[in-house]
Amino acid sequence: MTQSSATDSKDSLFLSEIFPLTVTQPKLTSFRLTPEIDRELGNRLSWRLCDFSAEFPDLVVIWQDGYFYGFVKPDRPFPSAEQWKTRLEEIVEPLKSEIGDRYYSFQWVKNSPPTASILSQLAVRILKLEKSFTPRSIWSKDRVEVRREVDFWAEEIELNGDRTPALTLTIRSRFCFQGNLDEFYENHPYRHEPKELLVGLKVRDRERGSSATIVDLAGKIGDRRDELLAKATGAISQQSLLEAPEDQPIVSVRFGRDRRLFDYPLAALIPRVTEETADRYNIQYGELLKAAKISYAERQENLVSAKESASRTLNRYGFQVRSSINSRNPSDLFLDANVNLAEVPLLFGKNRAYPRNQVLKGLSEGGVYRRYWKDRDRSIRISVLKVGNFKVQGALLKEIDRRLQRYGFTSLPPTIHTVEVDDSSIISHRVEVERKVEEMMAIPTDIVLTFLPQSDRDADSQEGGSFYTLISSLLLRREIASQVIYERTAKDTGNYGHILNQVIPGVLAKLGNLPFILAEPLEIADCFIGLDISRVSRRRGSGSQNVCASVRLYGKQGEFKGYRLEDARTEGEEIDKQTLERFLPAAEHGDRTTLIYRDGRFCGEEIQHLREREKAIGARFILVECIKSGIPRLYSLQDGKIAVPPKGLALRLSSREVLLVTTEIKSDKVGVPEPLRLRIVPEEGHQVSLESLVEATLKLTLLHHGSLKEPRLPIPLYGSDRIAYRRLQGISPRGTEGDRQFWL
Repeated sequence: MTQSSATDSKDSLFLSEIFPLTVTQPKLTSFRLTPEIDRELGNRLSWRLCDFSAEFPDLVVIWQDGYFYGFVKPDRPFPSAEQWKTRLEEIVEPLKSEIGDRYYSFQWVKNSPPTASILSQLAVRILKLEKSFTPRSIWSKDRVEVRREVDFWAEEIELNGDRTPALTLTIRSRFCFQGNLDEFYENHPYRHEPKELLVGLKVRDRERGSSATIVDLAGKIGDRRDELLAKATGAISQQSLLEAPEDQPIVSVRFGRDRRLFDYPLAALIPRVTEETADRYNIQYGELLKAAKISYAERQENLVSAKESASRTLNRYGFQVRSSINSRNPSDLFLDANVNLAEVPLLFGKNRAYPRNQVLKGLSEGGVYRRYWKDRDRSIRISVLKVGNFKVQGALLKEIDRRLQRYGFTSLPPTIHTVEVDDSSIISHRVEVERKVEEMMAIPTDIVLTFLPQSDRDADSQEGGSFYTLISSLLLRREIASQVIYERTAKDTGNYGHILNQVIPGVLAKLGNLPFILAEPLEIADCFIGLDISRVSRRRGSGSQNVCASVRLYGKQGEFKGYRLEDARTEGEEIDKQTLERFLPAAEHGDRTTLIYRDGRFCGEEIQHLREREKAIGARFILVECIKSGIPRLYSLQDGKIAVPPKGLALRLSSREVLLVTTEIKSDKVGVPEPLRLRIVPEEGHQVSLESLVEATLKLTLLHHGSLKEPRLPIPLYGSDRIAYRRLQGISPRGTEGDRQFWL
């Protein structure tokens, strides 16, 4: 990324945070170990092999697909075979209690050209080892600070038909305590309750900067100092263990999705501040969010600086960091969906079509596309439940009735039930609410409008949970729809119109109606589904228990057809074969083309199972991974300054992978949209063009019935996290199949 002069072009260009890399005559060696090791152990050993000795200070090692790759500066030697063997034995010795007493033999690989993936990962490892980027504090209060930090990771991009190594550089704001975890703990007034204070905190490893979560306590320093010193490899961890007081607790942390737990002394970790833990630091989270916003001018300045820092480090190893990928050169990487999304026609009732930006007009003049009840004269039975000591304006209830009539529905006068309690953490208050819900069930109802105190919005983090969770769970188990409105909204007498623009279409959809669909069918497939699995991490031990797998089915015009939920308890994140078979019945998918969006990456043997199912039922599956995090941002460039990218902007990474902006931001003061990464699985199967995938994905973001604002995700995936989270709380229909969008 370079700061172009204003005279370069008056037209808007596009650019990315992806920087291609070149390296002349890389000096590499490669080997594998016998017996074969898995990815977790391979990554651990590769990090430790980087720390060889003073004799080889610039040695860089990574592990990929069963092989170790060593890299040195052009003028540096490699260790001899005997030195490699000796160093490996030194590393493995303290790990024997975990991996067993094994003898590893080396199998050296003849020199072959390194892949783009290997070179980009080596560049990232160099930047991490060299600690090339220095965080910058831009705000602080009560020893909590907001930092600007550089995030970076390996990328690949196809240029002129060749896979090219690349590096992503992006700027993030992070919230941290100004000091180490031991300082936070020793000076906190609740240090006498270490478990309540420490468990759940987000932290960072001082040695490498990796993020983790404290999940448990693991004894005291005095009882385990020698044991942990024998295992510690980093200088910071060793020093922290030597200096820690005897009675200081040891914490067990989990890094990301790693199944294992690692025990750390407090001084080897830095606390991070999150929305859930801000109160432990005596700080208002809103203050941090305000300071976290990065202007486009500051972002551009920081990206230029980050590129310079990366270049200085990597140049010493023979890498060159090129200008970021942009629409000027090469010009064919950025795709134009050629679709005016605001004008995409939607189909409403009476076979009337209106553009996407006239949804309310379509509902008023055409009504919903499909009614759930065959009896068109059937009135909606509404009950109102008010929890708390505040007033619900009668004008709001009258306006709800008028809005329903405008969209072609009538409603009976609602029955109103009141419970004047306001604290869901008090058992007696929860019991009162539960009893009132049971009392309400004596009167048949289709939907309950629930008015809750504003404080209940954040009550899920409290013991016992929120009134929202309690009430929604009680109602959904009885197949009764629920719509929550909070106190502040109910009091906003001047804004009922805007509120109901969002609420009423969602209410109709929760009752089973289909407000609108695409007027023109999508050509890429006959139907679309979204696959997702959620998990609950164990507090101790390896692995996680996956509790809820979900699938939703949509037709060729994006019409919602139904959902299925499965409580499949499996290790990892893989959806098992039997669940996939139940999700893809032959009657719905046989002899048809189905585009399957996977929330995240396909795991384990999912692809193999899907290909087997595809063949068995005579179907054609388009398998698409939809990745939501770790995505390079895209920008417009106007007069040499980066600006908001348009919705629909796409960057082709290869013939099967694309970055796509699906969020419309009208002001550069709001922030920078984070694209989606869409990857068509390359295994044999029904393949499609990226252009058709981009068009379908964008149009599928237009079908959210719970809000006028389009979501970031295509509708088969939108709300997957919410469905899973609420199901784990017990908020879910009694049955595992249904045709109402209860998650809206």
